[in-house]
Amino acid sequence: MTDVVVVESPAKAKTINKYLGQDFTVLASFGHVRDLPAKDGSVRPDEDFAMDWTAEDRGEKQVAAIAKAVKGARNLYLATDPDREGEAISWHVQEMLRQKGALKGVTVHRITFNEITKRAIQHAVAHPRDLDTPLIDAYLARRALDYLVGFTLSPVLWRKLPGSRSAGRVQSVALRLICEREAEIEVFRAREYWTVEGRFLTAAGAPFAARLTHLDGKRLEQFDLNDAASANRAKAAVEAGSFSIASVEKKRSRRNPPPPFTTSTLQQEASRKLGFGAQQTMRQAQQLYEGVDIQGETVGLITYMRTDGVQMAREAMFAIRDHVKSAFGPDYVPAAPREYSSKAKNAQEAHEAIRPTDVTRTPEQVARFLSPEQRRLYELVWKRAVASQMQSAELDQTAVELVEPSGRTKLRATGSVIAFDGFLKLYREDVDDAPAGAAGSEDEDSRTLPPMREKDPAKLTAAQADQHFTQPPPRYSEASLVKKMEELGIGRPSTYASILQTLQDRDYVKIDKRRFVPEDRGRLVTAFLVNFFERYVDTGFTATLEEKLDEISDGRADWRAVMRDFWQDFNAAIVATKDLTISAVIDALDEELGPHFFPQPADGGDPRACPACGQGRLGLRLGRNGAFIGCSNYPECRHTRPLSVAGAEAEGEAALNGGIKELGTDPVSGAQVTLRRGPYGLYVQLGEGSTDAKGKAVKPKRTSLARGMDPDSIDLERGLALLSLPRIIGLHPETGEEITTAIGRFGPYVKMGSIFKSIDKDDDVLSIGINRAVTLLADAKAKVRGLGPHPKDGEPVEVKRGRFGPYAQHAGMVASLPRGTQMEDVTLEQAVLLLAEKGKKLPPLGKKGVAGKTASKAKGKAKPAAEATEEAAPKPARKAPAKATAAKATAAKTASAKAGTAKAPAARAKTAAAKAPAKAKSAAKAKA
Repeated sequence: MTDVVVVESPAKAKTINKYLGQDFTVLASFGHVRDLPAKDGSVRPDEDFAMDWTAEDRGEKQVAAIAKAVKGARNLYLATDPDREGEAISWHVQEMLRQKGALKGVTVHRITFNEITKRAIQHAVAHPRDLDTPLIDAYLARRALDYLVGFTLSPVLWRKLPGSRSAGRVQSVALRLICEREAEIEVFRAREYWTVEGRFLTAAGAPFAARLTHLDGKRLEQFDLNDAASANRAKAAVEAGSFSIASVEKKRSRRNPPPPFTTSTLQQEASRKLGFGAQQTMRQAQQLYEGVDIQGETVGLITYMRTDGVQMAREAMFAIRDHVKSAFGPDYVPAAPREYSSKAKNAQEAHEAIRPTDVTRTPEQVARFLSPEQRRLYELVWKRAVASQMQSAELDQTAVELVEPSGRTKLRATGSVIAFDGFLKLYREDVDDAPAGAAGSEDEDSRTLPPMREKDPAKLTAAQADQHFTQPPPRYSEASLVKKMEELGIGRPSTYASILQTLQDRDYVKIDKRRFVPEDRGRLVTAFLVNFFERYVDTGFTATLEEKLDEISDGRADWRAVMRDFWQDFNAAIVATKDLTISAVIDALDEELGPHFFPQPADGGDPRACPACGQGRLGLRLGRNGAFIGCSNYPECRHTRPLSVAGAEAEGEAALNGGIKELGTDPVSGAQVTLRRGPYGLYVQLGEGSTDAKGKAVKPKRTSLARGMDPDSIDLERGLALLSLPRIIGLHPETGEEITTAIGRFGPYVKMGSIFKSIDKDDDVLSIGINRAVTLLADAKAKVRGLGPHPKDGEPVEVKRGRFGPYAQHAGMVASLPRGTQMEDVTLEQAVLLLAEKGKKLPPLGKKGVAGKTASKAKGKAKPAAEATEEAAPKPARKAPAKATAAKATAAKTASAKAGTAKAPAARAKTAAAKAPAKAKSAAKAKA
């Protein structure tokens, strides 16, 4: 009889099983085993925030394996990660096992450990606890909050601002920070200023430099010398003076080491020093935490990497101090261990800081067992942790003042010398951005000044005046944005990486030179939310909500009470937008974003004047696929341009002269091939259109450019290749079916029969080969099961696995499978019936068409803990084509005609039987 331990990842399970031995069975949950289904009604405020949970195949499979292992066991140890998400995963596993009746006679324990070492694991098993109910309540509140914001606010966004994506609670606030910084940069106007510096020699002939600080007896402010004339007058005053040393001030200062890493500081420093994105940093840290193979043994090299605590275990501090003493000498060890506390807002400090599990495993010793990325990150963690327990650095700072006899002109020289390097011998912390307008000061404090004494003469050898301009505030990097969010108390460190990735995935922002630049789509969404939901994208409100969630996790607040307070006001704000018209939204956004999209030209002209008709006024317009800029004289004037700043050379569009670029002549038709810019982007066009025999206009052939295509690379050859789409790639080597590629509404894709698969951004739709296409289709085919031809029209009927679960599809119409129904169990007859009866609630289908027991779990999408996010917003659903309505009617008629012979589920058969007497009675009455 063995005890069972449940962890999150299989890598961790393998390592822990070695530490615990044969008396334990260690299994992995593979992250979250269930989640809220991504559809309306998963959280119900009217039922005091009751929540539905679903598990997809993987979650059900893992819990079934755990349930099987638990049979006959005495103890179940839930050993998921030591944070809120880990506590939630343990709770989900326990609840699912309880529903299966697998916990009878089994004692459930919760254990946590901050590092994967034999000592830590055995200590955790020996000191178990119960599940932390307040922490689980805080998780439930956070999930309910994110779900309700996403699934309530996003539909409003789609209706009132077509073309936009989803909105999330924390993600929207982060986007606002990025957009507001961009707005600051746009309104920034550089100011000119000058500095004057003199080059001198000491009495001993040693050179040094000093900056002018006083002129005509007055202290110079930054903008006192604001042009070349005033700067040259100041330079002449320095050249005319005879200077001596008026004073020499020396002061010794101490610089303390920074604390060991938290999640956010690790992401910041890895971004600055290594160029890693937040996602990349967390992925590599997860691998170092779970363990790497070192000479046949899996070893966890760092402690748990999701933490906002800066404290370390006492034994770890003393081990580091011993290492510092042996490696650097006793002078580098402070008298007492250093204790740190966090200054971050809302920091919980529930766990240790990130540190090496064994300080004696130096980066040099383990480097050959690590990948280059792992090695660099481990070295960063190791050095920071060791430096945090080293002696302070001591610096001798010197300030020298030079003055001419009248005392009306003064210069100042500053410098510093490291008297004792201390922790600087091992580690120096980087900074994000230098303060704007600090030109010339970056090197002064690091200069070393030669020996000087008061009243010594200083010989001037040269003087120079330098021009400077103030700089706008820098755009946020990943490091500086994470730092800002942490300072404001927005979100949690474990979610920063996924939030920043979500902003990029939704095309709200892009990364340029490692800085966030808001896309116009993102600015529109932010402007909409600020205008109509300002409270819910306010940093103060979001931070206050985080504090309430912390109160729940500490057991000081009831999570449902917090949810009721939030929902009452939030729902009222949603209801208030019911009568909000799209035109009112556009007018508000046009006014707010006007300075961005229509900057004042240098010639002082009207930035909104239509360049085509000269009479209309340019403004924001909304189309089916989103916003664009158009003329107020529409339809008389059809001038449009994409939603971008006039004159901006985004994606090479500036190469288009008047919106059209001639590529050449088609050798077959003789028609002109052109590259054009429309309201929805760039496209290639063949000819100018024509008329048919009846005089009806025939539109010219057009093909849109795929996202990421460089317009400058589109020549005649590539233009003709685009116009020739869809392109036949070849025949499938096994089935012999034809495989084609084309560009659709959602980008380039490959197709075989009824199977579609989008191609990756690294694949070229014009050159993708048969091998790559077969690989892509194989992945798509695993999610599609063909059932056969429809009995009415012969078109294929298929069962597919979608984002919201499995569904049947035929001729453009889809019908979700009943809850609990497996894809593999559905027959053609059942699928035809479901499509015909779409919209009616049916019980789950069994393998032979008989209704089975109602399952309590539906398909959902589980997320690993490493990728847990605060965003629960859905994506807008694609509307079915108009033909779907006709197809639905046809299918319904067919099903009705065959009702007597169709193989119906038991529930429908029972209903039909119940109605039979009533029908017979009615028929008899009619006959009489």
